[in-house]
Amino acid sequence: MKAVKTLGQFIIEKQADFPYAKGELSRLLRDIGIAAKIVNREVNKAGLADILGEAGTTNVQGECQKKLDVYANEQFITALNSGGECCIVVSEENDEYIYLDSEISKNAKYIVAIDPLDGSSNIDVNVGVGTIFSIFRRKTTEGKATMEDVLQKGTEQVAAGYVIYGSSTMLVYTTGKGVNGFTLDPSIGEFCLSHPDMRVPKDGVIYSINEGYYAHFPDGVKKYIKYCQVEDAKTSRPYTSRYTGSMVADLHRNMIKGGIFIYPVTASAPNGKLRLVYECNPMAFIIEQAGGKASNGYDRILELDVTDLHQRSAIFIGSEHMVAKAEEMMACFSPQKTKVTFEGVLSIQ
Repeated sequence: MKAVKTLGQFIIEKQADFPYAKGELSRLLRDIGIAAKIVNREVNKAGLADILGEAGTTNVQGECQKKLDVYANEQFITALNSGGECCIVVSEENDEYIYLDSEISKNAKYIVAIDPLDGSSNIDVNVGVGTIFSIFRRKTTEGKATMEDVLQKGTEQVAAGYVIYGSSTMLVYTTGKGVNGFTLDPSIGEFCLSHPDMRVPKDGVIYSINEGYYAHFPDGVKKYIKYCQVEDAKTSRPYTSRYTGSMVADLHRNMIKGGIFIYPVTASAPNGKLRLVYECNPMAFIIEQAGGKASNGYDRILELDVTDLHQRSAIFIGSEHMVAKAEEMMACFSPQKTKVTFEGVLSIQ
């Protein structure tokens, strides 16, 4: 019988990849794994405990917070503060970044950006949700970490990952040396290596986009959707449309089977809807490390300038050839006139 390798064992084995870290990054990933197990326990109790429904509050984006949004946020912040390897947390659920000022955290080397519960609109109907996280090393070396430490490009990430709470619970992460997936074994309470060296197929037959907003999409996106729907045996079209409303769930499926996930700009969201710091950047890092591609339709996601904690971006992400085709459609039918910025407006034809 093949020996089971746990997340903790795997992280320890890979410590040699980061001689400068001296174990801190490994412990930080361990802390995130512990918080994910706690959140998973509550997600699995949905319907049995008083954790469904609205929390009666809104986040900085004006979105209604679910009770589990708030719970997950608290658990990850608590775990990161207790672990002592993180000095700042940037969360979707908090207007400003959170400075962890406990004695063991205030001088820590790492910053964590996190979407504690992606796809929370699915909670009440028992559809897959997830957690997305990104890890940076702080730039400053003395005193309190600053906004300069927080607003780093995606290329500066030292690790990123997601947890999907579904039919099984998986933690998938990268430290820039490939992508590995771990499935939670409830019998022993450990994440065990189940998907080593994950790779995104170069092509796929699944496209994931909320077609309810079709009338508001740029022409390039409309043309790509029509391309996906036209029959062509050489390219295995028509493709299959699959969209759950959870970026983690849709991208996890496309990571394994091949496909593209698109959340473009619209008339009401001229800079896009998803957040660059704790959704687009970490997912782009993971997908690229698995051999896929991620852009905003024109430029590589990981190279976009970061100017705000809750900066928004469009995203085209998944199988390399599918994203390249979508970019081709954008260049032809929605040529970019100006750069996308947090304050600015995207001018397209």
